[in-house]
Amino acid sequence: VGAIVSGQMVEHVGHKGALMIAAIPNILGWLAISVAKDTTFLYMGRLLEGFGVGIISYTVPVYIAEISPRNKRGALGCVNPLSVTLGMVLAYVLGMLVPWRMLALIGTLPCTILIPGLFFIPESPRWLAKMNKMDDFEASLQVLRGSDTDITSEVNDIKTAVASANKMTAIRFQELNQKKFRMPLILGIGLLVLQQLSGINAILFYAGSIFKAAGVTNSNLAACGVGAIGLLATGATTWLLDRAGRRILLIISSAGMTLSLLAIAVIFFLKDNVPQDSDMYYILSMVSLFAIVAYVITFSFGMGAIPWVIMSEILPVSIKSLAGSFATLANWLTSFGITMTANLLLSWSAGGTFACYTLVSTFTLMFIILWVPETKGRTLEEIQWSFR
Repeated sequence: VGAIVSGQMVEHVGHKGALMIAAIPNILGWLAISVAKDTTFLYMGRLLEGFGVGIISYTVPVYIAEISPRNKRGALGCVNPLSVTLGMVLAYVLGMLVPWRMLALIGTLPCTILIPGLFFIPESPRWLAKMNKMDDFEASLQVLRGSDTDITSEVNDIKTAVASANKMTAIRFQELNQKKFRMPLILGIGLLVLQQLSGINAILFYAGSIFKAAGVTNSNLAACGVGAIGLLATGATTWLLDRAGRRILLIISSAGMTLSLLAIAVIFFLKDNVPQDSDMYYILSMVSLFAIVAYVITFSFGMGAIPWVIMSEILPVSIKSLAGSFATLANWLTSFGITMTANLLLSWSAGGTFACYTLVSTFTLMFIILWVPETKGRTLEEIQWSFR
């Protein structure tokens, strides 16, 4: 639900307003969980959290893309997934150290800090221009680029793009099939759906049970280690994205994921025919652990962060709120489906489950090679004009 309303919310109250609204259900959700007397409060808290996160997951990457200079947009766009990965690692670590009620209270801190912090950051210049607040638009862009920077060229590009978007009437569903809309929609939504279909949440959410199935005794510690490795890999992506480009990192990432998932699937199939007390079973368990780590590294290296960056870059201004909301919704629905089916699939066949994820990852690699363009070093306006 948060994903559905996120685009229209940003359209009407801006990125800062949307984030401020999202922070409130997040705080209330964690408080409901921390004081829960029965499952009703837990469900209520989870629903409030989901609503807030749905808004944030669209608003943040779009805001970062709109305020970033072209030569730093990739690295700054990766700060969001990097922060998400850091949060997951902290959740793993704190979950081993503090009771769950205390963990829920700790969860209120980021959004409690976010609300006053929003008063100290500028609104997106592109949103201000779209709202016809031209004085605020130029002032915001000047603050973002530095007081000594000449922003004349960028101001003119943004004004031209916004004027063109504002001339258009409301987009009808049939008109989304135009080339200038069709390809950005396919790419933005496709990458975010394929990101989840590769099974990353199945591995992260069920890491403990997967490691137990692999024969690892201290599965919680192993899950923390995998999270930390994912954090380092995402950090490497942040550094490389504006140097190497989005497309090559996505190709390397999806190829590595495919090989890792294939190895995991083969190992789990082999283990079904090996006695649990044998040396071979122990060796296969260790190899499966390394394969899972390799999968998390290769996912974090590209497919974890870059689909959100590309979605925020390629969607045209005129359909960004509608299409961005839909892309975010598609991502979360896919995540929901993978998370809900993972336990059932793993109970059916661990090897079969990872074989399915391997096929998806192979298709992802083909999708990137055939269709995904390079957006490094281009302004948002140049990217939009390239689809015309």
